[in-house]
Amino acid sequence: MNKDHLILCLDAPLMSFGGVVIDNFGETDDWPSASLLVGIIGNALGYRRTDREDLQALQARLVFACRADCEGERLRDFQAAALNKNDKGWTTHEQPEGRDGGAKTYMGKHLRYRFYWTDRVITVALRLEPAEDDPSLDQVAKALDYPARPLFIGRKPCLPAAPLLVGQGRGESALDAVAKVPAMVDREQRQRQVGHIAFAPVHDRPHPFVRDQHREVRVSGRRNWVSDVHGGEQRWLEGRLALSAEDLL
Repeated sequence: MNKDHLILCLDAPLMSFGGVVIDNFGETDDWPSASLLVGIIGNALGYRRTDREDLQALQARLVFACRADCEGERLRDFQAAALNKNDKGWTTHEQPEGRDGGAKTYMGKHLRYRFYWTDRVITVALRLEPAEDDPSLDQVAKALDYPARPLFIGRKPCLPAAPLLVGQGRGESALDAVAKVPAMVDREQRQRQVGHIAFAPVHDRPHPFVRDQHREVRVSGRRNWVSDVHGGEQRWLEGRLALSAEDLL
């Protein structure tokens, strides 16, 4: 049975999909996670970080799949900041955080590396289950068109190049819905692609991969919004997706 989906296009000069942070290295995953999309939708709806139960409920209902219309390249951003004793930075815990230590510890700069995607274009099909609960898919669509606050893709500097919401689509699964959407890049860019790689959850069938070839990937893309940490493991499939007859050759 075909189900209603919203179609989003994630396109920005720089995007970050999160990932494991080790010391001062902040990676980016290949694909947007459930928590990232919940953050975008929640921001559009006007949710705050303190609306933890609402965000948790939204994440529990979210079903989505992705397709890379342009694979892009990873970019490493080297950041250096001179932080003095009285300098403070705001945190996600809604309180300022400063530095400790003796005077000599402030002689060196704080160095860190942040990784981004550049020239990467991702098409997303998403739905909410059960569909009759609030917020509805129509309410989410309206919020994405008229967001309560400015939207960003991963990190605050990653502003979208165009409105995120492309329209609505239907499909038996989220991957089926995204497969029916024309590529969001021009023909010249499409010809440079090895193939339109897609990403979909194992449980959401069918999976219209080319010749049913795919690999299983295990991710931890769901956040516990109450404790504010990611946890658990979800099974996803990654494979090439056919957009037209020539992709099947």
